[in-house]
Amino acid sequence: MYNKHAFESGNKGGCGPMGRGGFGGPFGRGKFGGFFGRHAGGFHQKPPVNIEETDTEFTISLFAAGLAKENVTLSVKDDVLAISYQGTDQPADDQPATAGKYTYQEHSNRSFERSFKLNDKVITESISASYADGILKVTLPKNPATNKPAQTITVS
Repeated sequence: MYNKHAFESGNKGGCGPMGRGGFGGPFGRGKFGGFFGRHAGGFHQKPPVNIEETDTEFTISLFAAGLAKENVTLSVKDDVLAISYQGTDQPADDQPATAGKYTYQEHSNRSFERSFKLNDKVITESISASYADGILKVTLPKNPATNKPAQTITVS
């Protein structure tokens, strides 16, 4: 599953004719459709994430330098993990700078939300999170009942 909204708005990024994430994958990227799908708006103003998978868990690492961890909220509703942050929303970058304000700004303390569809692949009661060195790590233990190992198929 790909980020449908980004493609509908014409924001294909610099990743060729398919745009970014056009092949689906475990978390909305990769070459095959997957069990996790990202459903959020465009990529601007949202911190980047890395998603790792082991035999027993998934780990989402969200780059969130300079955030107050007290303002980070994680919630699961309808099998969707939402990671949100209540920042000090500042005016958009396209507004002119005035005295005492930034002339140029590439990072800020703005609010954001990132959502990940879990598709019953995670034990939601056991999700844990930690914040250190500007990285928010969310550990999602795999549900053994719904996570089956990869299968090798012989071509004849």
